[in-house]
Amino acid sequence: MQPSLRQSYGRSRRRRSHHALTGAIPTLCPLSGQPKMHHRVCKESGYVRPGLRISVPKLGIGVQKD
Repeated sequence: MQPSLRQSYGRSRRRRSHHALTGAIPTLCPLSGQPKMHHRVCKESGYVRPGLRISVPKLGIGVQKD
């Protein structure tokens, strides 16, 4: 079944004006000062959130650099 009236081009565009995607905005890690995404581990310090630091020596995450 077809719609009874056609929706205008401008009306469709106004509805779609809120569909645009925004880019991810990183924040700074409080320990190393490097940019990091929310809920992700910092590659330099291993910081995730207060009280949680992750160390993965095989990947070089959260280990001391010489």
